[in-house]
Amino acid sequence: MTATHNASRLSPQLEWVTCPHPEGQHRMAFWRWGEATARRVVACVHGLTRQGRDFDRLAHALVAQSPEPLQVICPDVAGRGRSEWLSDPAHYQIPQYAADMLAMLGQIQLQLGADQPLQTLDWVGTSMGGLIGMVLAGQPGLPLPCPIRRLVLNDVGPAITWSSVQRMQGYVGQYGQYRDLDEAAAALWDLSQGFGPVLPEVWREMSAHMMRPGTDGQLTLHYDPAIGVPVRAMTPETAAAGEAMLWTLYDQIQAQTLLIRGQDSDLLTAETALQMTQRGPRARLDTWPGFGHAPTLTGDDQIAVVAKFLLGP
Repeated sequence: MTATHNASRLSPQLEWVTCPHPEGQHRMAFWRWGEATARRVVACVHGLTRQGRDFDRLAHALVAQSPEPLQVICPDVAGRGRSEWLSDPAHYQIPQYAADMLAMLGQIQLQLGADQPLQTLDWVGTSMGGLIGMVLAGQPGLPLPCPIRRLVLNDVGPAITWSSVQRMQGYVGQYGQYRDLDEAAAALWDLSQGFGPVLPEVWREMSAHMMRPGTDGQLTLHYDPAIGVPVRAMTPETAAAGEAMLWTLYDQIQAQTLLIRGQDSDLLTAETALQMTQRGPRARLDTWPGFGHAPTLTGDDQIAVVAKFLLGP
């Protein structure tokens, strides 16, 4: 293998998939690490206001350490990153996102060819990405290329505290402009204390991917402010109904499941995490002191936990 080929394998390639929505179609971007011909796939899906480049360090490590050819797919969920914005903000919800993931995985299988079926499909989901993963893993009849084999839920479960919903309602879609990347990174950090320890240079690198050009040479956040519309429409009653549905899905999950919980999380309680170890897939729980909602999975020790779970026998 040439040095050039190695470099391309260990850097992200931007690709697109066309996804249907009730008013038409939209394009969703995803970042591919590794070999497009690899029949082992790990999908890494971000949280509510984030984007696929959050997983750069994890994806790089997984591809580099995998004993077999592997591709790691990191989508920018609709309305975020390089993906198109939806015309109707009412569709910025889990059912649309799950349908988009099915379209993306279907395209990956088509690229491999009918005679090269996917061998394994694993899922890493942070917060919202974990909810999408539960929806896909908890419905055996969905047209996935193959069942989800291993599922990493990063600080999320079927029950989400109402106080954390109220916190999200207060900030999602509310953003201004920043003079430069340093100012933007500092502002993002003020909102992200729960992420736990992150090296300053790593946070600056992550923050760069959170920006798009604003006006007068300034920077602004990457996502469609309208992604906050369904969040602000949530009530305790709709949240309770969603929780009941998610527990039903969780109980049907067959995938081996690793649950990561930030010990100081305001979204995933210790009680919910314990329940998740006792029902459904009986998740293995890893609680991380010094972290809240949600760990970034960027530190070497964090990456090692996920890599061991996904790449081990």
